[in-house]
Amino acid sequence: MLIAALTSGLNDRISSLALADIRAAIGIDYDTGSWITSAYQAAEVAAMMVAPWLAVTFSLRRFALIVISGFAAVGILQPFATGAAPFITLRVIQGLFGGALPPLLMTVALRFLPPKIKLYGLAAYALTATFGPNVAASLTALWTDSVGWQFAFWQVVPLCLVAALLIGWGLPQDPLRLERLKQADLFGMLTGCSGIALLLLALTQGERLDWLNSPLIGAMLLASAALLAVFLINEWFHPLPLFKLQMLGRRNLAFGLLALAAVLMLSLSGRRCRPPILRRWKASAPPSLHRWRWSSACRSWLSRRLSPRC
Repeated sequence: MLIAALTSGLNDRISSLALADIRAAIGIDYDTGSWITSAYQAAEVAAMMVAPWLAVTFSLRRFALIVISGFAAVGILQPFATGAAPFITLRVIQGLFGGALPPLLMTVALRFLPPKIKLYGLAAYALTATFGPNVAASLTALWTDSVGWQFAFWQVVPLCLVAALLIGWGLPQDPLRLERLKQADLFGMLTGCSGIALLLLALTQGERLDWLNSPLIGAMLLASAALLAVFLINEWFHPLPLFKLQMLGRRNLAFGLLALAAVLMLSLSGRRCRPPILRRWKASAPPSLHRWRWSSACRSWLSRRLSPRC
């Protein structure tokens, strides 16, 4: 599951960094191309909301294998899409598959790891927010400069194959719990997923469209606020909710979520701001970025080996 979740993060970040090459290859302009990233991220976050419920209902192993297979299949088809509409449609579908993977990793870590190593499993989960995004810049430069932009999507196939084999071998097969479908929170799924998707679209497109000066951004923010408010009210009273809001009354859980949100915001802001600044340096242009990063890592390793103080 760790490999699958890391693959999902790499796919998101690399496709964003390689967006200029992708736009040029499929022949779309900047404004239309910006929806490629926005649509993927909106679908990704929407899928995260329902993935745990679906994994319990259809069994974790079966659901994980379906998601990984769909994620890899869309990755194979993605470079063959011609035109903006088919390409963005495939990105939405892949975002739905990719967004379901990180929650499954957390579920596996909490459920199957022994208590003595459970903390290490949760630490491995943090790699999805650190390792993948930081490796993505080097891989993006490698694919776009030396191999081909198509590999920004095809790179997921071998990783997904390895992940599927390991999951099929290592995870136990739980029975189906289709009786949960009778109590499915369909209204919560509709309002919650729609609300969070609209919020992500507004946040990712806001800078380009000048935020509240754009009627589209204003409409998406208002609709998102209304849908999420209805979603929270529904979750509080539903017998089988997607999110049991009453658990936020536990101090450790509430403080932990707030701390996690703060750390992710700081990490994401630093990661998003750094590439535009580095592009001003000649040494960090995309054609040489992957060589510069690997040489930097080698220098650090050699300095620790050769320095008499180490």
